[in-house]
Amino acid sequence: MNRLARNKKEEPPKGSPAWMATFADLMNLLLCFFVLLFSMSSVDAQKFSLMAESFSQAFSIFDGGGASSKGGILISNGVNQLFELEQYINSSGEIEEGEITPEDTPDTLSEAEKKIEEAKLRESEELSERLEEAIAEQSLSDVLDVEFTSQYVQITLQGSLLFDSGSTVLKEESLPVLDKIGVMLERYAQSTIEVEGHTDNVPMSGSKYSNNDELSSGRALSVFNYLIEHANLDPAIIKHSGRGEYVPIADNSTAEGRALNRRVEIRIYNSLSSY
Repeated sequence: MNRLARNKKEEPPKGSPAWMATFADLMNLLLCFFVLLFSMSSVDAQKFSLMAESFSQAFSIFDGGGASSKGGILISNGVNQLFELEQYINSSGEIEEGEITPEDTPDTLSEAEKKIEEAKLRESEELSERLEEAIAEQSLSDVLDVEFTSQYVQITLQGSLLFDSGSTVLKEESLPVLDKIGVMLERYAQSTIEVEGHTDNVPMSGSKYSNNDELSSGRALSVFNYLIEHANLDPAIIKHSGRGEYVPIADNSTAEGRALNRRVEIRIYNSLSSY
């Protein structure tokens, strides 16, 4: 019995002392700290700022209501200045002034917007070509003008074709033209259609309309109502408005210019437009 007890007491203790585990943890933390300092000493401050801003706006990853401004400042419960990081790196000699160029930060957003704009313009151009072919087939090239932007294709009708002076009642001779336009809209319109009325700047006199704003609105409404009644179009996608004398396309000081300004425009927005 005494021999067994003596052998037990002579066995060395198992495992490391408790203080060694704490010391090892401390060394690991110090190692991580210095690795972090080393990685920050070679970071591109401008790219890091853009990355932080992008993450903030896209994913909202900063806690406490943190947000990233365009100047590269992170604002949250504790204010962290990314500019301080840039100053630290510059002072260490890693980045010299003028070393960062625009090529280092490619503007992918601008490139994407440019491609979208090109696609919209291409779709409008294709729609314009189809409309011009249809207008030529119907022998309407003399009374209809077609132009396009990246958002829409516009058909312009002269006011003298549609209305008498100071009137919103459609002329009989204009109705076959509107019927053919209605067929084109049924065939080609895939998005919003807008009817806009325009006038010259001659003040109204001897008419039931007190000003050109009311006259232009009434004329746009007359074309709208006719298209709704005689074409298979969804009223929900068609809108109308009067622009009065405020968007002239010619000089109002001449009779020819005033005639051009008295017009109705029908805009067909393309499927990529956000209108």
